[in-house]
Amino acid sequence: MLVGFHGYGENPKHHLDELLSIPGLENWLLVSVSALHRFYERKTGTVVGSWMTSEDREHLILDNLRYVDTVVDSVSRTHSTSATVVYSGFSQGSAMAYRAGLRGRIPAAGIIALGSDIPPELQTSEHADWPKVLLGRGTTDPWYTEEQMDRDVTFLRSASASLDTVVFEGGHEWHDDFRKAAARFLRTTQT
Repeated sequence: MLVGFHGYGENPKHHLDELLSIPGLENWLLVSVSALHRFYERKTGTVVGSWMTSEDREHLILDNLRYVDTVVDSVSRTHSTSATVVYSGFSQGSAMAYRAGLRGRIPAAGIIALGSDIPPELQTSEHADWPKVLLGRGTTDPWYTEEQMDRDVTFLRSASASLDTVVFEGGHEWHDDFRKAAARFLRTTQT
């Protein structure tokens, strides 16, 4: 099962479309989770979401994790899948992928994170058992800079995480180079 988390101001349909653009997912059940905190996008009126704000942060993290656990449990009960679960996130959704992958009830075989850094509370966790991680960014991404990615790479290596990285020519976006890297990553996590 590939469980995805959309970015700020996006919705699960948009993220699902991005997941569907990863080549070679015929054997994967794709799940795109909607953020609990929804609002209208001002220009189009489309319902979009946000995972959280800095207010009541710890409470919202726990709410989101319980919600994600419920979604994954429900999908696992109603669909025939293997035990392999990979969490994928873009931008703000990457924080949820990291949190679900490390603190969720269903253990992660991998985490795919595009365009966002590791949440600070996970960088201080002494006993975290990190799964494989694919980390990506665009060269012109103003939201996830080279310096931020370098810090995350240093941290993940110090935590003994198996790590793949991809840097592509582009900005804060999905890119074909990242999709190809995600396809390779997912092939190595299947059981």
